[in-house]
Amino acid sequence: MNIIKVDTLDYAEFIAKSQVTMALETEDYVLDYETVKLGVHAVINDKQKGSYYIALIDNKPVACLLTVNEWSDWRNKTVLWIHSVYVEQDHRRKSIYKDMYTYLKNIVQENDEYAGIRLYVDKTNQNASQVYLKLGMESEHYHLFEWLK
Repeated sequence: MNIIKVDTLDYAEFIAKSQVTMALETEDYVLDYETVKLGVHAVINDKQKGSYYIALIDNKPVACLLTVNEWSDWRNKTVLWIHSVYVEQDHRRKSIYKDMYTYLKNIVQENDEYAGIRLYVDKTNQNASQVYLKLGMESEHYHLFEWLK
């Protein structure tokens, strides 16, 4: 398996389709594919918005995630947020997300500009929650609140 940072639109269709599938599977939420595709293109074309990473097996994408930066004035460093995690169904339970998380954790550990990693998960997504707990992430510290238009 190879993990790469996406710098071109070559994998945009895979990422957009993955996000639509993930929203339906995890939250029973139907996303508009065209809107998601435009959003994916926006991230790839503007590095300030975030970065996508994909896992490749035999040069075929099987998983993806998005990272975005959050500035922490308390730490005077950036916290890397993981968003939009998706692993194709045939490749689940094969440690692909664990490898992607380890890849990102190594980037954070080796770079003094980063303070750590965060992510959020839908409360009903127990499978994902168990994976994150096994990797040593905590869910005790904060509750996420939001307002979305």
